[in-house]
Amino acid sequence: METYLDKIVAWHRHRAVDAGLHDEAVLSELGRRATEARRVNPARGFADALRGPGLSVIAEVKRRSPSRGDLVETLNPAELATEYALGGASALSVLTDSAHFGGSVDDLQLARAAVTIPVIRKDFTVCEADVLEAIVMGADCVLLIVAVLTDEELERCSDVAAAHQTDVLWETHDEREVERILRYRPMLVGVNQRDLHSFLVDQERAVRVAASIPDYAVKVAESGVRGPVDAAVLAAAGYDAVLVGESLVKSADRIAAIRALTSTGLPT
Repeated sequence: METYLDKIVAWHRHRAVDAGLHDEAVLSELGRRATEARRVNPARGFADALRGPGLSVIAEVKRRSPSRGDLVETLNPAELATEYALGGASALSVLTDSAHFGGSVDDLQLARAAVTIPVIRKDFTVCEADVLEAIVMGADCVLLIVAVLTDEELERCSDVAAAHQTDVLWETHDEREVERILRYRPMLVGVNQRDLHSFLVDQERAVRVAASIPDYAVKVAESGVRGPVDAAVLAAAGYDAVLVGESLVKSADRIAAIRALTSTGLPT
């Protein structure tokens, strides 16, 4: 049976083909534009921003969820990013998938322009052109979901990112997927607690997988972080950062919510 994940990934793969993103001429032009974008707009260092005392927070700019629908009726990316930064977020995650999450390139560019912290393009990367497009739009980091990419695709996409001084968040779901990426010596490894097939959250997934992630990597727990109690469990398991979306977007006091998360793991 085709899952929602299958449909999303298929949509992105078809889009890449329809737009000619695998053509050498298109890739060459995107590469030229990405090189120029990095010259004008140097990467802010996503992984480095997450190295620090306490638990770092990657705060998400997210309009819609496939499982919950619209999260906020009126969302201003710049205002949201500013609130997140004031609360002490170390980085931003911005959804750019318009068809399934209501995001856009404008969302990323407006959010990044409003703050000085780095930004990851949160989207379903399926080819090198997606990486180059992310760099052109201003992303400091790209997401590679190990579950939906072949080893060849992972290598090609990570090579393009490295060539343009762009960090990669390698998103995994279990120990087997962590094992697959060790050959790349990943510096930023995420564990998504949301099952991408059922979209259900397993609150214990990140804790189980933590030990398989090398100590040299920045460890990021994604999804299912509802507040300081969840964050404390993840910090105790060795995570350096949490990526938080829905609970922050819908919070009545986002600044206070982030401050509560960032205080986790600090000496008392």
